[in-house]
Amino acid sequence: MTGFLSLRGVRKTYVGANRQRVVALDGVDIDIAEGEVVALIGPSGCGKSTLLRMIAGLDTDFQGELSWTRQPRPGKDIGFVFQEPALLPWRSVERNVSLGLEAQRDRSAEGRNRVRTLLDLVGLSEFSQSFPKELSGGMRQRAAIARALAYDPQILLMDEPFGALDAITRDRLHDDLLRIWESTRKTIILVTHSVEEATYLADRVAVMSSRPGRIKAVHEVPLSRDRNPTTRQLPRFAEFAGLLRQELE
Repeated sequence: MTGFLSLRGVRKTYVGANRQRVVALDGVDIDIAEGEVVALIGPSGCGKSTLLRMIAGLDTDFQGELSWTRQPRPGKDIGFVFQEPALLPWRSVERNVSLGLEAQRDRSAEGRNRVRTLLDLVGLSEFSQSFPKELSGGMRQRAAIARALAYDPQILLMDEPFGALDAITRDRLHDDLLRIWESTRKTIILVTHSVEEATYLADRVAVMSSRPGRIKAVHEVPLSRDRNPTTRQLPRFAEFAGLLRQELE
């Protein structure tokens, strides 16, 4: 598969304790297609989050090739959702979502309409003037997702965005994300430690090795995109999640 985002021979080293050079990533190769949802799983410390930072342009000190099939717009084509929503407590939900547009001095009617559309998409329209302290954890994370999508990025990067939530809220947000993807068809790269989360959300799952991190296997998820809570009860769901767990072990 040739994607609109390609990584070839990506290698990352850094200076660790006692000035020793540590290889964090070595020879990472993967193609990601436009509109695809790809989950990255692997043991702690294998470089999953580092890889996201490289794709986002937050870490440019690496070897290898990272390329796009079309010219990205600097600062506009990557949306990033972290494990913690990191909303500004003194700004309303609407003003938090519009933060990226304000930073880019986008005061257009189109931008304002996009913010309102996104608030409706994530189910927060009636809370648009509320402040983060008035929201539940799941609502704050939905606001963070809307904020990342506000300037219409090509790729949405998600670094364990549901890891701090309880199981029921996490499952609800999984369905919210699937609904958002169905509406926007954004390319999504998701880092997770949960094989069930990867199975439920992704088109493909890339399994990374222990440090130095490499892509040791990429699996197509054997499920249709029409997923719902009953999907988790399917035998092939359990079988595929079990396959991923065996590879991690």
